[in-house]
Amino acid sequence: MTDIYKNSAQSIENRVADLLGRMSIEEKIAQMHAFWLLLSEDGRHEVRTDAFTGADDADRLKAKLSFGLGQITRPLGSRPVDPAAGVRALNRLQKFLVEETRLGIPVISHEECLSGIMAQGGTLFPSSLAFGATFDPALIEEVGRVIGEEARSIGCRQGLAPVLDVARDARWGRTEETFGEDPYLVGLLASRYVRGLQGRDRDFLATLKHYAGHSLSEGARNHAPVNLGWRELNDTFLLPFEMAVRLADAGSVMPAYHDIDGEPCHASHHLLTKVLRDDWGFDGLVVADYIGISLLYKHHGVAADPAEAAALAFKAGLDVELPGDDCAAHLKEALARGLIGIDTIDEIVRRILTEKMRLGLFENPYTDEAGIALQTPEAIDVARRVAQKSVVILANDGILPLAETKTIALIGPTADDPLALLGDYSFPVHLIVSDLKDAATSVITPRSAFEARFGTERIRYAKGCHILEARQSGAPVFPGDVPDMTTLSQTSPVSTSLDLIPAAVEAARQADVAIVCVGDLSGIFQTGTVGEGSDTDTLVLPGVQQALLDAVVETGTPVIVVITSGRPYTLGGLEDRVAAQVMAFFGGQEGGAALADVLTGVVEPSGRLSISVPRSGGASPYFYNHKFKSSGTPVARHFGSRYPFGHGLSYTDFVYEDLTLDRASVQSEEGSVGVSFTLRNVGQRGGTEIPQLYVRDLVCSVVRPIKELKAFRRVFLEPGESACVTFRVPTDMFSFTGQEGFRIVEPGMFELMIGSSSAAIHLRTQIEVTGPVRRIEGDWKMVSRVFVSHP
Repeated sequence: MTDIYKNSAQSIENRVADLLGRMSIEEKIAQMHAFWLLLSEDGRHEVRTDAFTGADDADRLKAKLSFGLGQITRPLGSRPVDPAAGVRALNRLQKFLVEETRLGIPVISHEECLSGIMAQGGTLFPSSLAFGATFDPALIEEVGRVIGEEARSIGCRQGLAPVLDVARDARWGRTEETFGEDPYLVGLLASRYVRGLQGRDRDFLATLKHYAGHSLSEGARNHAPVNLGWRELNDTFLLPFEMAVRLADAGSVMPAYHDIDGEPCHASHHLLTKVLRDDWGFDGLVVADYIGISLLYKHHGVAADPAEAAALAFKAGLDVELPGDDCAAHLKEALARGLIGIDTIDEIVRRILTEKMRLGLFENPYTDEAGIALQTPEAIDVARRVAQKSVVILANDGILPLAETKTIALIGPTADDPLALLGDYSFPVHLIVSDLKDAATSVITPRSAFEARFGTERIRYAKGCHILEARQSGAPVFPGDVPDMTTLSQTSPVSTSLDLIPAAVEAARQADVAIVCVGDLSGIFQTGTVGEGSDTDTLVLPGVQQALLDAVVETGTPVIVVITSGRPYTLGGLEDRVAAQVMAFFGGQEGGAALADVLTGVVEPSGRLSISVPRSGGASPYFYNHKFKSSGTPVARHFGSRYPFGHGLSYTDFVYEDLTLDRASVQSEEGSVGVSFTLRNVGQRGGTEIPQLYVRDLVCSVVRPIKELKAFRRVFLEPGESACVTFRVPTDMFSFTGQEGFRIVEPGMFELMIGSSSAAIHLRTQIEVTGPVRRIEGDWKMVSRVFVSHP
């Protein structure tokens, strides 16, 4: 007779109850953590050992695995491994767990997938900041779907993405991992990414991170404390997470490393249980950020030892420790000391087993190595389209689009470096796992793309300078590793050599136009100029890139500056002296080709900034949706943004006219506001405009931002063509967190602004919300609808 838990005809609830009743305490605890192993096809798996994850031995590992395992950490993403060999090794581990342990519970394999599945051979997508610049939710859902298919094909069933942190301070190294600085844009794009990644049946788990407020750390430093009140936390930083849970049924959430007002996120019952599960109805798994539980006793000092740290985190609402069992291994001790109860452990294990059954792992634990599908034509096409749509023309004196008869000096350290087009969580860049780097042979650099487009005889390439002359590893992983910061002395790895500038100047003098490619080399923990743990104190271009740009501009040759980076940078006062400025972010493997497509006009530019470019590092933190008094009194000279959120130029011109409202007032308790206008292409080329609707609460019981994005839409128009655009905004979206700590819609006057960016407002009107103050509870309308009609 088949055991109930093995019978797929039974309900998941019955199966889980049956299995849980058979488990020993050791088998339960085994489901509550992962192992980070270097898997082998012959079953002789090795424990990954380094300063980050610690160490273990083979005999101890075998004994532990006999009880089962909750998750396996990055089996194909931890080192360069042939995908087929990696799948065979993963299947070997799975076979042991399913066929040779007492209960045969399969393991969940997780990988990183922020900009593509982070394993050898995976498609290298643009960075999340580039995703945000597309303002194209449908395309981002397609990205999620393609990445999810690649992940499933190598046995991965949980992806540690997307990042829902709302960018606030461009000095923060992880800015590149965010969708941008607006919570509505972040939440909408993340929700669509999650839908694509998980699929209709949620047979794959997306992981929302870093929950929450991670991007507002002190001084934009990795892991630094966050000093934030509940209203700002709820309205800005929690909103994208709530959207992804309610709108996309996200399957997993990962807490952040920092503390908020003294409470570490990994030990916050309020965030992990009260808000996430009780208020929002989240029913998935909460997984720790890597060694996040250990930091409760090692750094935060809210626990005395691993047992107490484990008890704090698991009682707060955590389900699975990643990447290993640093603290979960001490849960029996925590039980004996009365720090945690068996009922809590049972509830956690019940959730883990439920998710494994939902994923279908009990029926289909193995991966077909013949079904591996990486770098498919469809995936590459999607990566190319995202890269094209993310290129933002910041400024253009008419030199763009480039005539293909021009001779071009292609200059700069990012012009021919494939790693300069990749973010920190792409496989070739992510050096936490080893010093081995993939060759990134699939990456099309700007040099290769322009030489293919213009011919090598019209391209004069000169590197101009280095950003990093050698890639390094071994920097301190966490702030706090050095107890006395006054004695810490670190040398920057960024190059200061000026030797290559003269050759670049000569190349510029001999050309019709100079394209100067500057920016970042991403790398985590100070192995790059941006990325996780690679924070900065300035928005000046890293190293001597500003000196290179100064020298090239002085030649008098028209200069087009292309920034491929993980954060915005200033140009040292040259903004008015360059012929054009382009923000290309990290464009992924198709980034160079996409750049050539846009600059030559083969593809019309349609990217818009999802993050403002502050006037200087001193303006940070800067974001468009700030409070009225954020500029200081008198207004600080360094405050503001030359290129704000939503900004981006086309090769044609649009006008906005004929604004109408469908009503003069609306009840707070129901309905929506419809605002319509005519958008017309008055230029000589077809092009895409992205009209944006911003709202301001004119009089409110608490201080509110000067404007907030509530709707947008990509609209393509041929020359002379017009369209009627209608934004329909639910009154729920006028809500905010009131003085008593819950979300309300308050009556009053609201200004509605239609613009081509957060600063370029073309049409304005006002709507009155009437009726009582309304508390919003449970599900609420979080997304505007947009209608476009062509006469």
